[in-house]
Amino acid sequence: MKDQFDHIVYSKNVIEFVTIANEFCSMLETCAKVSKIEFIEKSQKLLPLLYLKACLLPKNETDLEEEIEKFVSESDWAFIHSSVQSKMGAHDQYLEVFEDDMEYSETPVIISVSENFADIYQDLKDFLTSYRIGTMDVMNEALWDLNNSFYQHWGQNLVNSLRFIHSLVAKNENLDEEIDDSNDSKSENIDLSNSIFSQRKREWGEDDQ
Repeated sequence: MKDQFDHIVYSKNVIEFVTIANEFCSMLETCAKVSKIEFIEKSQKLLPLLYLKACLLPKNETDLEEEIEKFVSESDWAFIHSSVQSKMGAHDQYLEVFEDDMEYSETPVIISVSENFADIYQDLKDFLTSYRIGTMDVMNEALWDLNNSFYQHWGQNLVNSLRFIHSLVAKNENLDEEIDDSNDSKSENIDLSNSIFSQRKREWGEDDQ
Protein backbone atom coordinates (compact mmCIF):
# COMPACT_ATOMS: atom_id res chain seq x y z
CA MET A 1 0.00 0.00 0.00
CA LYS A 2 2.87 2.36 0.81
CA ASP A 3 4.41 1.74 -2.63
CA GLN A 4 1.07 2.59 -4.23
CA PHE A 5 0.95 6.02 -2.63
CA ASP A 6 4.53 6.68 -3.70
CA HIS A 7 3.26 6.78 -7.29
CA ILE A 8 3.49 10.09 -9.14
CA VAL A 9 -0.32 10.44 -9.29
CA TYR A 10 -0.32 10.86 -5.49
CA SER A 11 2.48 13.42 -5.44
CA LYS A 12 1.99 16.73 -3.62
CA ASN A 13 1.69 18.79 -6.80
CA VAL A 14 -0.97 16.50 -8.28
CA ILE A 15 -3.03 16.50 -5.08
CA GLU A 16 -2.88 20.30 -4.91
CA PHE A 17 -3.94 20.58 -8.55
CA VAL A 18 -6.89 18.25 -7.93
CA THR A 19 -8.03 20.50 -5.07
CA ILE A 20 -7.97 23.69 -7.17
CA ALA A 21 -9.46 21.98 -10.25
CA ASN A 22 -12.33 20.65 -8.14
CA GLU A 23 -13.04 24.12 -6.82
CA PHE A 24 -12.99 25.62 -10.32
CA CYS A 25 -15.38 22.99 -11.70
CA SER A 26 -17.70 23.42 -8.73
CA MET A 27 -17.72 27.19 -9.30
CA LEU A 28 -18.89 26.67 -12.89
CA GLU A 29 -21.49 24.06 -11.97
CA THR A 30 -23.07 26.36 -9.38
CA CYS A 31 -22.51 29.78 -10.97
CA ALA A 32 -26.27 30.39 -11.23
CA LYS A 33 -26.39 30.61 -7.42
CA VAL A 34 -24.03 33.58 -7.08
CA SER A 35 -24.04 37.15 -8.32
CA LYS A 36 -22.20 38.21 -11.45
CA ILE A 37 -19.58 40.21 -9.55
CA GLU A 38 -18.98 37.29 -7.15
CA PHE A 39 -18.48 34.94 -10.08
CA ILE A 40 -16.03 37.28 -11.81
CA GLU A 41 -14.05 38.01 -8.66
CA LYS A 42 -13.78 34.33 -7.78
CA SER A 43 -12.67 33.55 -11.34
CA GLN A 44 -10.02 36.25 -11.01
CA LYS A 45 -8.63 34.45 -7.95
CA LEU A 46 -8.96 30.83 -9.10
CA LEU A 47 -7.58 31.14 -12.64
CA PRO A 48 -4.04 32.15 -11.60
CA LEU A 49 -3.95 29.35 -9.02
CA LEU A 50 -5.17 26.83 -11.56
CA TYR A 51 -2.53 27.92 -14.07
CA LEU A 52 0.25 27.81 -11.48
CA LYS A 53 -0.72 24.35 -10.23
CA ALA A 54 -0.95 23.06 -13.81
CA CYS A 55 2.57 24.34 -14.52
CA LEU A 56 3.82 22.41 -11.48
CA LEU A 57 2.28 19.08 -12.50
CA PRO A 58 4.93 16.37 -12.87
CA LYS A 59 5.60 15.02 -16.35
CA ASN A 60 4.89 11.33 -16.74
CA GLU A 61 4.87 8.55 -19.31
CA THR A 62 1.99 6.25 -20.21
CA ASP A 63 1.94 2.57 -21.14
CA LEU A 64 -1.73 2.28 -22.07
CA GLU A 65 -2.37 1.62 -25.75
CA GLU A 66 -6.04 2.65 -25.72
CA GLU A 67 -7.47 6.04 -24.85
CA ILE A 68 -9.18 6.27 -21.50
CA GLU A 69 -12.90 6.96 -21.19
CA LYS A 70 -14.17 10.52 -21.47
CA PHE A 71 -17.00 11.47 -19.15
CA VAL A 72 -18.12 14.98 -20.06
CA SER A 73 -20.94 14.78 -22.61
CA GLU A 74 -22.10 17.36 -25.12
CA SER A 75 -25.00 18.23 -22.82
CA ASP A 76 -22.58 18.76 -19.91
CA TRP A 77 -20.51 21.13 -22.06
CA ALA A 78 -23.62 22.94 -23.27
CA PHE A 79 -24.92 23.34 -19.71
CA ILE A 80 -21.69 24.90 -18.46
CA HIS A 81 -21.43 27.11 -21.56
CA SER A 82 -25.01 28.34 -21.24
CA SER A 83 -24.75 28.90 -17.47
CA VAL A 84 -21.57 30.98 -17.75
CA GLN A 85 -22.89 32.83 -20.80
CA SER A 86 -26.02 33.79 -18.87
CA LYS A 87 -23.99 34.88 -15.85
CA MET A 88 -21.49 36.97 -17.84
CA GLY A 89 -24.19 38.61 -19.95
CA ALA A 90 -22.85 41.57 -21.94
CA HIS A 91 -19.34 40.88 -20.61
CA ASP A 92 -19.05 37.38 -22.08
CA GLN A 93 -17.37 38.25 -25.40
CA TYR A 94 -14.07 39.99 -26.02
CA LEU A 95 -11.58 40.61 -28.82
CA GLU A 96 -8.69 38.16 -28.87
CA VAL A 97 -5.25 38.60 -30.42
CA PHE A 98 -3.63 35.38 -29.20
CA GLU A 99 -5.52 33.16 -31.63
CA ASP A 100 -4.14 31.21 -34.59
CA ASP A 101 -7.05 32.47 -36.69
CA MET A 102 -5.81 36.06 -36.33
CA GLU A 103 -2.97 35.30 -38.76
CA TYR A 104 -5.45 34.75 -41.59
CA SER A 105 -8.25 37.10 -40.55
CA GLU A 106 -8.78 40.69 -41.63
CA THR A 107 -11.41 41.18 -38.95
CA PRO A 108 -11.07 40.92 -35.15
CA VAL A 109 -11.56 37.47 -33.65
CA ILE A 110 -14.30 37.46 -31.02
CA ILE A 111 -13.96 34.92 -28.20
CA SER A 112 -16.29 34.22 -25.28
CA VAL A 113 -15.47 33.51 -21.66
CA SER A 114 -18.28 30.95 -21.59
CA GLU A 115 -16.77 28.92 -24.43
CA ASN A 116 -13.30 29.07 -22.90
CA PHE A 117 -14.60 28.02 -19.49
CA ALA A 118 -16.66 25.15 -20.94
CA ASP A 119 -13.59 23.87 -22.81
CA ILE A 120 -11.44 24.11 -19.68
CA TYR A 121 -14.17 22.40 -17.66
CA GLN A 122 -14.31 19.49 -20.09
CA ASP A 123 -10.60 18.69 -19.75
CA LEU A 124 -10.54 19.19 -15.99
CA LYS A 125 -13.70 17.20 -15.28
CA ASP A 126 -12.58 14.28 -17.45
CA PHE A 127 -9.30 14.21 -15.51
CA LEU A 128 -10.95 14.54 -12.11
CA THR A 129 -13.46 11.78 -12.82
CA SER A 130 -10.75 9.39 -14.03
CA TYR A 131 -8.65 10.32 -11.00
CA ARG A 132 -11.53 9.59 -8.63
CA ILE A 133 -12.77 6.28 -10.01
CA GLY A 134 -9.87 4.94 -12.08
CA THR A 135 -7.15 2.40 -11.48
CA MET A 136 -3.54 3.48 -11.09
CA ASP A 137 -2.95 3.03 -14.83
CA VAL A 138 -6.04 5.08 -15.70
CA MET A 139 -5.06 7.84 -13.27
CA ASN A 140 -1.58 7.95 -14.77
CA GLU A 141 -3.00 8.12 -18.31
CA ALA A 142 -5.40 10.88 -17.23
CA LEU A 143 -2.47 12.89 -15.87
CA TRP A 144 -0.59 12.43 -19.14
CA ASP A 145 -3.63 13.59 -21.13
CA LEU A 146 -4.08 16.58 -18.85
CA ASN A 147 -0.47 17.71 -19.26
CA ASN A 148 -0.76 17.49 -23.05
CA SER A 149 -4.10 19.29 -23.28
CA PHE A 150 -2.84 22.06 -20.97
CA TYR A 151 -0.08 23.02 -23.39
CA GLN A 152 -2.14 22.37 -26.52
CA HIS A 153 -5.22 24.43 -25.73
CA TRP A 154 -6.80 24.88 -22.30
CA GLY A 155 -3.80 26.64 -20.79
CA GLN A 156 -4.05 29.32 -23.48
CA ASN A 157 -7.81 29.53 -22.99
CA LEU A 158 -7.20 30.09 -19.30
CA VAL A 159 -4.71 32.96 -19.64
CA ASN A 160 -6.78 34.61 -22.38
CA SER A 161 -9.84 34.57 -20.11
CA LEU A 162 -7.84 35.80 -17.14
CA ARG A 163 -6.52 38.76 -19.12
CA PHE A 164 -10.07 39.81 -20.01
CA ILE A 165 -11.47 39.23 -16.52
CA HIS A 166 -8.59 41.22 -15.04
CA SER A 167 -9.46 44.13 -17.32
CA LEU A 168 -13.10 44.03 -16.19
CA VAL A 169 -12.11 44.24 -12.54
CA ALA A 170 -9.30 46.77 -13.05
CA LYS A 171 -11.45 49.14 -15.09
CA ASN A 172 -14.30 49.04 -12.57
CA GLU A 173 -16.71 47.97 -15.29
CA ASN A 174 -20.40 48.08 -14.47
CA LEU A 175 -20.90 44.44 -13.55
CA ASP A 176 -24.47 44.67 -12.34
CA GLU A 177 -26.73 41.73 -12.99
CA GLU A 178 -28.64 41.64 -16.27
CA ILE A 179 -31.87 39.79 -16.93
CA ASP A 180 -31.45 37.41 -19.85
CA ASP A 181 -34.36 35.01 -20.03
CA SER A 182 -33.15 33.56 -23.34
CA ASN A 183 -30.00 32.08 -21.82
CA ASP A 184 -31.86 30.85 -18.73
CA SER A 185 -34.32 28.99 -20.94
CA LYS A 186 -31.46 27.47 -22.90
CA SER A 187 -30.02 25.98 -19.71
CA GLU A 188 -33.40 24.63 -18.66
CA ASN A 189 -33.96 22.96 -22.04
CA ILE A 190 -30.67 21.04 -22.06
CA ASP A 191 -31.23 17.32 -21.51
CA LEU A 192 -29.02 16.32 -18.59
CA SER A 193 -30.59 12.91 -17.92
CA ASN A 194 -27.44 11.10 -19.06
CA SER A 195 -24.99 13.77 -17.99
CA ILE A 196 -22.17 13.51 -15.49
CA PHE A 197 -24.27 15.57 -13.07
CA SER A 198 -27.12 13.04 -13.08
CA GLN A 199 -24.70 10.13 -12.80
CA ARG A 200 -23.07 11.69 -9.76
CA LYS A 201 -26.46 12.26 -8.11
CA ARG A 202 -27.41 8.63 -8.69
CA GLU A 203 -24.07 7.42 -7.29
CA TRP A 204 -24.42 9.57 -4.18
CA GLY A 205 -28.14 8.88 -3.71
CA GLU A 206 -29.13 12.48 -4.30
CA ASP A 207 -31.96 11.93 -6.79
CA ASP A 208 -34.90 14.24 -6.29
CA GLN A 209 -37.68 12.62 -4.36
